Amino acid sequence: MTDGANPWVSRPANPEPTATHVAVEPVQQPSGPTAPQRGIPAPSVQLPVVDRAPLATLCWLGVHGGAGESSLSQLVPNWPAAGHMWPHAASPTPTRVVLVARSSMSGLQAAQAAATQWAAGLVPNVEVLGLAIVADAPGRLPRPLRDFARLVGGGVPRTWSVPWIESWRLGEPISLPDAPREVRRMVDELNTLTQTGAVGTTD
Repeated sequence: MTDGANPWVSRPANPEPTATHVAVEPVQQPSGPTAPQRGIPAPSVQLPVVDRAPLATLCWLGVHGGAGESSLSQLVPNWPAAGHMWPHAASPTPTRVVLVARSSMSGLQAAQAAATQWAAGLVPNVEVLGLAIVADAPGRLPRPLRDFARLVGGGVPRTWSVPWIESWRLGEPISLPDAPREVRRMVDELNTLTQTGAVGTTD
């Protein structure tokens, strides 16, 4: 039996391989400063800066107790939580950090202080990619908190909103595939930002 092809027409022994393209997730353009600035006064409250061995490509820095950085660190195995201290590593490239705060007024004030500490140049060899604001309660934020969150977000390159996740509160296992769309989108953007040459990062 034959496959029905014309035997007098030659065919290549193997088809040419099809090129594959890896899609790069588009990210938010920076809406705030991407580096420290001159003339920014030091905040009255500052997080400590500690010497650490070079961390992974990114770490989550909780700006206050209970911010949620430990939960976020479970989404990607090699993105650890830095606790409540700025990691300083003797490395040729800066440590990339995402600030993490609750959406309460006290949490946002702590985020503002941490962003000001970084903007004033008091945190050496650290690049802040943005701020993750973790919901402190179900439902829509009251307007005063929304307005203040927008103000605080203006002090960092970009912000992400992490919604209230009841399963996290109950201590159930945390995994990226099961996370809400907003969280998966945030991780996709951070994956892109941590790639060499991504917009808004330091090579």
